[in-house]
Amino acid sequence: MGHAARDSLFRGSVGSENTYHTSPSAAGSSVYALNPDGGRATPNEYGVYHDNHSAENLDEQAGGVGQTPQRTYLAEKRSAYAAPPRKKRGIIILAAVAGLVVIVLVIALPVYFTTKKKNNDDLSGGASGGSSSGGGGGGNPGSNAVVTGGNGSKVTLANGTTFTYQNDFGGTWYWDQNDPFNNNAQCNSWTPPLNQTFVPGTTRIFGISIGGWLVTEPFIVPSLYEKYINASTVAVDEWTLSTNMRADTSNGGINQLEDHYKTFITEQDFAEMAGAGFNYVRIPLPYWAIEVWDGEPFLEGVAWQYFLKAIQWCRKYGLRINLDFHSLPGSQNGWNHSGKLGSINVLNGPMGVANAQRSLDYIRILAEFISQPEYSDVVTMFSVTNEPAANDFGQDPLERYYVQAYNIVREASGTGAGKGPYIVLHDGFVGLPQWTGFLPNSDRVALDEHPYLCFSTQSDAPITSYTSTPCNAWGSEFNTSNGAFGLTISGEFSNAVTDCGKWVNGVNQGSRYEGDYYQGSWPTIGSCDSWNDWQSWDNATKAGYKQFAMASMDAFQNFFFWTWKIGASSVSGTVEAPQWSYQLGLQNGWLPTDIRQSSGICPNQNIWSPPFQPWQTGGSGAGQIPASATQDLTWPPPTLSNSGFATNAASFPTYTPTGTLTTLPGPTFTTSSGKSQGTASAGDGWANPSDTQKAMTPVSGCSYLDPWVGPTSPPAKCKAGGGGDRRRAYPPTPSPT
Repeated sequence: MGHAARDSLFRGSVGSENTYHTSPSAAGSSVYALNPDGGRATPNEYGVYHDNHSAENLDEQAGGVGQTPQRTYLAEKRSAYAAPPRKKRGIIILAAVAGLVVIVLVIALPVYFTTKKKNNDDLSGGASGGSSSGGGGGGNPGSNAVVTGGNGSKVTLANGTTFTYQNDFGGTWYWDQNDPFNNNAQCNSWTPPLNQTFVPGTTRIFGISIGGWLVTEPFIVPSLYEKYINASTVAVDEWTLSTNMRADTSNGGINQLEDHYKTFITEQDFAEMAGAGFNYVRIPLPYWAIEVWDGEPFLEGVAWQYFLKAIQWCRKYGLRINLDFHSLPGSQNGWNHSGKLGSINVLNGPMGVANAQRSLDYIRILAEFISQPEYSDVVTMFSVTNEPAANDFGQDPLERYYVQAYNIVREASGTGAGKGPYIVLHDGFVGLPQWTGFLPNSDRVALDEHPYLCFSTQSDAPITSYTSTPCNAWGSEFNTSNGAFGLTISGEFSNAVTDCGKWVNGVNQGSRYEGDYYQGSWPTIGSCDSWNDWQSWDNATKAGYKQFAMASMDAFQNFFFWTWKIGASSVSGTVEAPQWSYQLGLQNGWLPTDIRQSSGICPNQNIWSPPFQPWQTGGSGAGQIPASATQDLTWPPPTLSNSGFATNAASFPTYTPTGTLTTLPGPTFTTSSGKSQGTASAGDGWANPSDTQKAMTPVSGCSYLDPWVGPTSPPAKCKAGGGGDRRRAYPPTPSPT
C-alpha cells in the first residue's frame, strides 16, 4: 500500500457517480477466453464458465477448460479404497483359509492403523516445498492414507486437528508426505492445476495479497504496534517495532515476531483463499528474510522459513504465488512497509547505488531459489521491487535498475525463453503510459500499478455512489496498457474510498477525511466512525461495497486485492480498517462469494482482447530484446538525485562483488517406503550453477555512510580493492520450532 505517506503523490480524485451498470463487458475480455471461441457466452454456454457440482458430467460442463477435479479426486479415492476382486471358492477352500486369515488380521490390523494414523497426522508436513512431479499420489504402496480431496473432504493439519475443506468451485487439494513436490492440486475448475501451464490472457489472474504477515504494517496488525505506543521510541514501522521487541525480553523479545508468523496466517487461510475463488497469492517478503547487516534490528531469516510453509500450502491447495520483494535495504520509498519510515535510499542519495547493488543481490538469491524445478510451478511470478518512488528520484535510474533485475532473473532460470517466473515491474507511480515500449520483446514481463482512490481528495458521498467509478477511472487505462505494453495487473487495490481506518496512513498520522492528517492542510469532511463501524452497515451499504469491488476487478481484469486479513485492535477488540480485509468482507457479505461475478460489471470499456503477443507469454521472439532498447540504460546510473539535485553517481560509494554468497535453504521432508526412511531432495537453493559471481560487500578498509542516511552530501568514493565481508549486529536466529 503506497500513497498514504507523501503529499506529492496526490492524483486528481475521480468523482463519485450515481450510475449503476450491470451490462456485460465487451466480447473478447480475458475472462471470455474461458468460453467457446473466446467470445461472449450465450445463455447455454454460460454454464461452461460456472460449475454445477451436483451433476455427474463435469467433463462436459467444464468445456475442456482445465481439469475435472471431482472426477480426478473420485478416481483416486476409489483406487485407494478399491474392494478386492471377488472370486468364487468352494466351501472347503474357504474353511481351510479362514484360520490363516484370522492370523494375518491379528498381525496386520495394528500395523495398518498405526501407519494410517501417522500418514494422516503428516498431511500438513513441516516447512515447504514445490515443483511438478506429475500425477499419482506417491506414498507407501498399499497405504490407504487420504492424500487428496474436494469440497467437503476432511483435512488434517500438522498438529492433528482437522477442518472441512469448503470449495464450491471444483478445487481439489493434494498432499502426500512421501511425494512432497507433487503438483496435482487445482484451486478451481477454471484454473489449470499446478502441473499445467497458466497462460495470462487465457486464464484471468484472480489474486489476493497477504499483507502484514511477513512484512508487518501497523494498520494491518495494530495489536503488535499498540503494545509500544507509549514507548520512548514509538513503534511506527518494523525497524522501531523490532527495536522495542528486542528490549522487551520479559515478553519474548524479538521472537514475538515469530509468534505473529505462526498465528496471523495459517494453512487454513490458504484453504479459504482457494475456496474464495482466488488462483494467485501475492506474498510480500522483506530483505531480512535473507540476511541483515550491521546495525539492522530486524529478525533475520525466520520469515523465509514461513515463506517455505506458504509454498507448501499453496502447492497443497493449487494456488500460485507472486513473490513480492517488498522491503529493500535503505528503503525504496520511505514508507513504513519498506522497513523504516523516513528517507529514500535506493536509487536516491549518497547510498543509492550501493543499496541498489545490495538489493539486486537479493533479487538474484530469490530468483535462483524459485527457478529451481521444485518450486518453479508454484512461484510463477516475481515482483522484483514493491512501489519504488520513481516520482521522487526519476524514471531513468529505475529503468536501468529494472534492466539489471530482468537480466538477473532470466539468468537464474537458464537459457531459453519461457523459463522462470513472470517478472513484474511496478510503474514507480509515474503512470502506465510512461512504460510503453520499455523492454520490447522481453520474456514474460508484466507491468504493475496500485490504484487507490482513498489517498486523494475526500468525499462524504456514500459507497453506493461509487458503483461505476472504477470502470471509468481505470478500465480504459488498463486496457490500453495490455495492448501497448503487455500483461498489466493491479498488484494492489482495496475497497476503501476514504482514508478512514486506524493507522491506514501510519501510526498517529491522522486522516485526511477528519482533517487531521499530519501533512498539508485538509478540510474536515466528517467523522470516520460510520466508515469504520462495519457492524452497523446496512444491506445497501454492503451491496455498494460489493459492487465497487467487482467493478474494480472487472476494470483491472488481472488483479490482487490488498489484503486478505486485517487483525483486530487489542484496544477495541475489533477490526478498525474493514474496507481492507477480504476475509472480513466474505464473512459479512460485502464481497462476492463467487469472484467470477465481477466479469461484465464494466460496460463499453474497450476490454482488451487476448491473446498477448507470443513474446509476452514466452513464445516466439521472447527474450530477443533489440540492443538499441537497452544501449542507453547502462548500469550504474550516471546521475542520481541528491538533496533535490542530479548528482554524478560516479562519486557515490559502491560495494564490490567479493563477498560470500548467501543461498537460501529449502524445506526438509522425511519420506518413508516400507521400513526405510529418507529425505526428499529439495534443491540446493541455486538453479543455475553457471551463475558464480560473488556477493556485493563493503570494500575492505572503506568508510561508508549508514545505508539509511538519507539524501545528504556523499563522502569521497571508496576505491575498489580488497574484499571485506558483511557483519551482523545480531547473531543469526535459529530456525523456527
